Amino acid sequence: MDNMTEKVQLKVRDSNLELFRIITMLLIVAHHYVVNSGLSYTDGPLAKDPLSLKSLYLMVFGAWGKTGINCFLMITGYFMCKSHITVRKFLKLVFEVEFYSIVIYLVFLLLGYESLSVQNTIRVVFPVTSIQQNFTGCFIVFYLFIPFLNILVQNMNEKQHIRLILLLSFTYILFGTIHGRAFSVAMNYVSWYMVLYFIASYIRLYPKKWFSDNRICGSLLIVSIVISVVSIVGCAWLGTRIGTFMPYFFVTDSNTFLAVVVGVFAFLFFKNLRIPQSRFINAVAATTFGVMQIHANSDAMRRWLWVDTLKNVEHYDSKFAFLYPVIVVLAVFTVCSVMDFARIKLLEEPLFKYIKREG
Repeated sequence: MDNMTEKVQLKVRDSNLELFRIITMLLIVAHHYVVNSGLSYTDGPLAKDPLSLKSLYLMVFGAWGKTGINCFLMITGYFMCKSHITVRKFLKLVFEVEFYSIVIYLVFLLLGYESLSVQNTIRVVFPVTSIQQNFTGCFIVFYLFIPFLNILVQNMNEKQHIRLILLLSFTYILFGTIHGRAFSVAMNYVSWYMVLYFIASYIRLYPKKWFSDNRICGSLLIVSIVISVVSIVGCAWLGTRIGTFMPYFFVTDSNTFLAVVVGVFAFLFFKNLRIPQSRFINAVAATTFGVMQIHANSDAMRRWLWVDTLKNVEHYDSKFAFLYPVIVVLAVFTVCSVMDFARIKLLEEPLFKYIKREG
């Protein structure tokens, strides 16, 4: 996932995959609506009444964030395994991250949501401060690995590529799916993005007939989604029997089996989708990384957006409880998209045209 205009693209961007970016970002925003607002906290309404129709609806509504991350990284792997990064592309990525990090921090500093400290200054100034599960920092580091990953994928044969994917699946997906006291895997997103890169590059480098058959891919996508929904409802029910809140047990992170297979089949389906080129779709898709940078920027943003401003928990008991999440997600995406479109047109494009001219 990157500045969606350049980091993972062909010279003419395919609107089918650009539409896919938009949909998956909407799913990520929906995920944050549920998990970052207090709705799914141990003392939140979903945990208190997990089997109500309203709770089950919100659980399913917010279940696809980690799948969305997988989808974005697969788009990156699919295109970048036959491409290369440039200093210009990397600088655009870092510029976008730093712009939102600094501006949003200063805004919340004035609003009283942030405090002025050495630790916060370091967090804002440096785009990478940890290699764990922070999406942005891990993506920047992963992006620098791409040239070396390409050396590997371009010099392996198909059997070696399959064996590598199987080994990585055993290491990350199997242990990530059966996680618990007996089995676990310590994962950071840099290494997980590499796993997705190998899966997506295999699809690109070794195309199979069924990869391009949307009857098969669409059917597999529907089946995997249904199984995921059943797992959410089933785990919510089981949690009431054993005294714990666990609806997302099988989709709780990007390396769980269901999050992976839904992501893979969704990617294959949209890869094969034939729709006309759309300047509007492509323009909106170009802002999706910005949407992520704005609405999920920091703990302060999450608190201001979901808790204090939109009041997600309070709307759980409103008469618009089923409609409100949909409206909010669309509104958050739209506002953030417009903001990032303005940044691209007013700052990024003039700045990099100037750098290119002076260089």
